[in-house]
Amino acid sequence: VSNVASATALVAGQQKTMAPSLVVILGATGTGKSKLAIEIGKRLHGEILSADSMQVYKGLDIITNKVSTEERAQCRHHMISFVDPLVSTYTVVEFRNKALSLISFTRKIGKLPIIVGGTNYYIESLLWRVLVDTGVSEDLTEEVPDRKKELLKVGGAELHKRLAQVDPSMAAMLHPNDKRKIARSLQIHKTTGIPHSRWLEQQRGQEGGGGLGGPLRYRDPCIFWLHADMEALDRRLDDRVDEMLTAGLIEELRDFHVRYNQQKILEDSQDYQHGIFQSIGFKEFHEFLTMISCWILTSFISSTLFAAGIEALKVATKRYARKQNKWVRNRFLKRPGDDVPAVYGLNATDSSRWEEAVLTPALQILESLRKGEEPPVAPVRMEREEENNKRSFHTCDVCDKVIIGDLEWTAHLKSRKHYYHVRKKRKSDPDCSVSAEEASCHDCCTAAAQDSTHTAVPVSL
Repeated sequence: VSNVASATALVAGQQKTMAPSLVVILGATGTGKSKLAIEIGKRLHGEILSADSMQVYKGLDIITNKVSTEERAQCRHHMISFVDPLVSTYTVVEFRNKALSLISFTRKIGKLPIIVGGTNYYIESLLWRVLVDTGVSEDLTEEVPDRKKELLKVGGAELHKRLAQVDPSMAAMLHPNDKRKIARSLQIHKTTGIPHSRWLEQQRGQEGGGGLGGPLRYRDPCIFWLHADMEALDRRLDDRVDEMLTAGLIEELRDFHVRYNQQKILEDSQDYQHGIFQSIGFKEFHEFLTMISCWILTSFISSTLFAAGIEALKVATKRYARKQNKWVRNRFLKRPGDDVPAVYGLNATDSSRWEEAVLTPALQILESLRKGEEPPVAPVRMEREEENNKRSFHTCDVCDKVIIGDLEWTAHLKSRKHYYHVRKKRKSDPDCSVSAEEASCHDCCTAAAQDSTHTAVPVSL
């Protein structure tokens, strides 16, 4: 406790001259991001901005893991529970615009902005100028949401074909299955008459810009990454689901289903891909919620569907935690260019040592940055070996598959699956045509197949 008090006194003593423009707390769900944000906020006169795409909506407080009323009373929070749950068109652009205004106001009144949340592209939109600023308020017009919905009803291959006609450069970087990004690019072209790729090129050409977008928005941010051993985190996440059930999760889901979802199902207009309805935990209980009102539902069927929902929720939560960590590595630790701030790792594996392993080092780092000194904890080493990977469009005719990215393409050609399809094709049709590139990889795979340890080349971008 004395270490925490000492570190707090050092920082709070000269709060007005603190060097970090803002604090950002990254990490997988269940690592204690909100807890750290509140503790920093209480000690250093900060205000917290939630960067969670599901917590912006009213309702489903338990399943979206919103901070409690008691926690919000300890430190002021923003960007929570202000969007109607029936709104399905709230965008990252709207989030960014509102959050930037709040950050500016928070700094103006002498408070420390603390950004915390699990939606990493929301955080990225605040730190870097990565969203296209066309000068047209397209996201606020009534026709755009409807146009986007209409586009998303079209098949991915057809959407990709349309994009290739108006913006071949952008189409070459997007997979046909990535319908949302394709629809976004088509919207930008429709609204401005300028290809999305040209907007991005202009953005990346700004001073400090790089391969993933424009320059850093704030100088000297302090970024913490709470990480944990995945086995320990998995157990913690399973326990958290059980705690949610005790806190009234099923009652919350049933009430929300009756109020907002039941009629949509009757009208066959249910959509688990947009808005709050895509929250992890809601769609996993779809079968249980839709069958529970059926009078012929037996207790056995009910308990079976209930158990299946719990298991699906636990699996989806753990999968999402891995996705969040992957984003930190790809968008921070492997981010190309020089305009990448340091990321300080804090080990949150042992919850019994949280104060010693997480809070105290965080406060000490903040104090060192304020004084212009080297922090006692070294930042996480940046990994730049893959920064030259290009998002090129590749088609494997043998496997009938589209691959985006040169490294992914190389990995695919060396994979067992590709080797299997090449061998199968040559066996069924000796006169078939196989490209030189595929043939050379096939020869490599043939030799490697003699080695039982040969596996596909792993690539994580």
